[in-house]
Amino acid sequence: MKNSRLRQLLQYFFQGLIILAPIVITGWAVVSLFNFVDGILPNILYILFPSTIGNNPDGTPRSYPGFGFILVILIVIGVGYVSSSFIVGRLVHLFDHLLERTPGIKVIYTTVKDFFEAFAGNKKKFNRPVLVSIEHPDVWQLGFITDENVKDFGLEEHVAVYIPHSYAFSGRLYFVPPSHVKPVTEVSATDAMKFAISGGVTETEHEN
Repeated sequence: MKNSRLRQLLQYFFQGLIILAPIVITGWAVVSLFNFVDGILPNILYILFPSTIGNNPDGTPRSYPGFGFILVILIVIGVGYVSSSFIVGRLVHLFDHLLERTPGIKVIYTTVKDFFEAFAGNKKKFNRPVLVSIEHPDVWQLGFITDENVKDFGLEEHVAVYIPHSYAFSGRLYFVPPSHVKPVTEVSATDAMKFAISGGVTETEHEN
């Protein structure tokens, strides 16, 4: 009888954990991001407008919860809007060209820029899910074709395939022949990425 109750309690515990863990972790991530962004501007604003911002009793610049976050969002939207004009767009292009030619800085700048463009820009790269066979003809891994032309690396008949790691913000890049690649057409790129990162536990939906 006691063992039966203990098993039932454990079942309830794990059932509650499955429900609460994603909610708590997601909430923690959102709140942490909010606090991080919200804490960027107080010192800067205090330097520019000391009399307007004021001080806390301990002498630190006074903060207004949510103000920094909203201001950063507005700045990002404003930059995106202004950069769509021809003149500002040309200035952004020149500044971008300068950073890409500056020794040391260009490595960091181009890497970060290409990363964001691969996910959300006009040069999306992770939108072609494929199955790729690398280690064994009958073993397949889920990846994404990021480049079909890798001649610069001395490979004429190969494509670049990125394979994300499960439960990690990392992955591996392989150059493989097209014969080792099968396109995934029944699952969206978003579902394929979630399936790969989750270790195969996320359910997928068929593309219409």
